Amino acid sequence: MKTRRVLIQTPPLPFPSIKSYLLLLPQTRRHSSLFSTTSTSGDHHSFTVSYLTTKCGFSHEDALRANRRVRFDTPVKPDSVISFFKAHGFSLSQITTIMRRIPVFLTCDPTNAILSKFQFLSSKGASPSDIVLMTTRSPRFLLRSLDHIVSLYELVRRFCPSDLKAIAYITAWPSSIADVRLAQNVKLLLDEGLTNANIHHLLRTRPSVLSSADLKKTVEEVKQLGFDPSHSYFSVVLLTKRAITKSKWEAKVDVLKKWGWSEQDFSEAFRRHPNFMLRSEDKLNAVMSFWISNLGWDSSALRIRPMLFGCSLEKRLIPRAKVVKYLLSNGLMKKNASIITPFSLTEELFLKKCVTCFEEKDRSRLLTLYQGGC
Repeated sequence: MKTRRVLIQTPPLPFPSIKSYLLLLPQTRRHSSLFSTTSTSGDHHSFTVSYLTTKCGFSHEDALRANRRVRFDTPVKPDSVISFFKAHGFSLSQITTIMRRIPVFLTCDPTNAILSKFQFLSSKGASPSDIVLMTTRSPRFLLRSLDHIVSLYELVRRFCPSDLKAIAYITAWPSSIADVRLAQNVKLLLDEGLTNANIHHLLRTRPSVLSSADLKKTVEEVKQLGFDPSHSYFSVVLLTKRAITKSKWEAKVDVLKKWGWSEQDFSEAFRRHPNFMLRSEDKLNAVMSFWISNLGWDSSALRIRPMLFGCSLEKRLIPRAKVVKYLLSNGLMKKNASIITPFSLTEELFLKKCVTCFEEKDRSRLLTLYQGGC
């Protein structure tokens, strides 16, 4: 009689909680015990400065500054470190950049202190050039323990569709895997109700926001503007708000109010298209002036389509306004048609619906107006 073999499948492990990432992170220290400096005699001083200037290309001033942080009396360790980095694809200028920022690397054992971190990143899909780029940009992450780097990498990976995407974000923002605030801020955002998609958007567009010290303050400001953190657009609004200082923000709101907008008008426009506030005060003023003073139209249309503040006056708003005014004055626009719609159409669709669809006489005149004629 044959024995039946039963396969028992275990369910996949869930992602660790953000709290667990925070618990896994080691206590912050200036640098790992794997990186150490030596004693401080005059001979050490003289040799270190000489080595840094002749072998690493430091200026004398840079060498003196570095000498306050690292000293050695033989070339054995620093030579081995430079050889290690060269073997991993770093140029001498890149090595100099790294050592100028973190001179203590010159006294470490790179096999024990650095190699495992490179190997981990490589195992997740980082190419040699990725590792060179992220290390040159932000060598400080190598001062962190491997456990710390792994924990923060896994946190980033949680919100990415693949390891390659996670590596791409870390390559663009290598300081992320050195900064404990990343885990703290992600927990804050999740507690506020932001979706994984919102956090992925922040990683993809401006990941440095996730390491900012005052993120909670910005989240509260955005909520006060009437935005729900669980809404898919919250991350876009958050980035816009952080991109503008308080004084600039208030100055732009004042420009809009000068042209008759109320606080409610501004809030509605901002909810519709937050990025319009990234335009300069001059641009906001110029569009308002053209729309109200030159065309004599109500500014409520701009409240409904605030993305028009981002359009070029010369290339889009002025030529299309000429066409729309001609259509209005000659009774060629349909009754109740919106005057704002033509400004939002693609070039091809605008020509089709507002220029070439008319009889020859009108079509010729409209084309002349659109191309800059009077």
